[in-house]
Amino acid sequence: MATLTAIRDLKYNRWQIARCLIVAPKKVAEATWTAEARKWDHLQDLKINLVLGNVKQRTKALFNPGDIWVINRENVPWLVDYLRNDWPFDMVVLDESSSFKNSQSKRFKALKLVRSRISRMVLLTGTPAPNGLEDLWAQIYLLDGGQRLGKTISSFREAFFKQDYMRPGQQYRTYTPLKGAEIRIQNAISDICVSMKAEDYLTLPPYIEDVVPVVLDTAARKAYDQMERDMLLEVEDQTITAGSAAVLNGKLLQLASGSVYDGTGAVAHIHRCKVDAFLEVVEQLHGEHALVFYWFQHERDRLIEALNGSGLRVRVYKGAEDERAWNAGEVDILLAHPASCAYGLNLQQGGRHEIWFGYPNWALELYQQAKARLYRQGQTKPVIAHLLVVQDSMDVDVVEALNSKGDSQEALMAALKARIRKAKGAA
Repeated sequence: MATLTAIRDLKYNRWQIARCLIVAPKKVAEATWTAEARKWDHLQDLKINLVLGNVKQRTKALFNPGDIWVINRENVPWLVDYLRNDWPFDMVVLDESSSFKNSQSKRFKALKLVRSRISRMVLLTGTPAPNGLEDLWAQIYLLDGGQRLGKTISSFREAFFKQDYMRPGQQYRTYTPLKGAEIRIQNAISDICVSMKAEDYLTLPPYIEDVVPVVLDTAARKAYDQMERDMLLEVEDQTITAGSAAVLNGKLLQLASGSVYDGTGAVAHIHRCKVDAFLEVVEQLHGEHALVFYWFQHERDRLIEALNGSGLRVRVYKGAEDERAWNAGEVDILLAHPASCAYGLNLQQGGRHEIWFGYPNWALELYQQAKARLYRQGQTKPVIAHLLVVQDSMDVDVVEALNSKGDSQEALMAALKARIRKAKGAA
């Protein structure tokens, strides 16, 4: 609302812009900006065009009269290539600008080509540096053309980082910030960046984490321990292998939830311990609605199966209609993948309970953004996040790492090394 108000003021009161382009995640582009504009009397006269769909539909939308054009970030390269020297947008808003943090991505390179034709650039994000200070360079470059943090990512690294020693098997170079680098970067960009925490400006209800411990039964515990110890689990005729740390991590998270994919992509069911704990939490809500996060597709499928016959209205979030139905109170259980609804969606009107069945695989940004779907401006009740955590499993390590907000890669490796040492000691 604040951004739309600024756009309207800049165009109709100050005459400083003519056409504004908003770049957003696909689900947000489809509904959130237009829905927000409809809520406010002073924004009713804004004409918003959605540059979505196939090429014909996108092209037609570009030539419709209006004030604002909204496009999903994946189509930015197409837009730049299509318009080329006829680029008409003198103002650009990047919603969730951290998706432009990779200076090698096609979307960043495309926007860089037309940056000189944009007189006003606005970046919006709740996680400007989700994986560290390096994520800031590309975003700040789009704001100032490299004036503050350097013209290239290499010069930025030379000024603020030191290169780490390469380890055997390491594919990419890593960099550690120099002493005082964070303060120097903050000072360099302080004149063009505003950092605001919701709790400092809004009266928000409490956010409460309810950790629900899940204990595996004897058979499930044995299967889990064997996977950790041998990195090999045989389930009937299916053989599941974990040949690397990343694969092993994924297998252990899947096994904690109750099922795993084998080498052919088929699902092997191991236990119902976590599903049973989930159903108990739902029962304890006494009819209150819940937003449920899953990570693997087999988790979603088993949750749907478990809720079948419960009498609850269950939907899987896919787009704008599901968002509307949830906020209208027409959905009891909304199943959502953190990546599909992590950015910009306003779901706070539909309920106050989150249930984490699966976790976003060490992805701190997705975790923080998904949490904020209910805990945001407009929420009037305390938000309770029910975290289903299988005891003595990878669930515990992931939740601890996400809450500590540390380096996800280092946390993953440290957790796996510790568990491997423990497994070898027990062997």
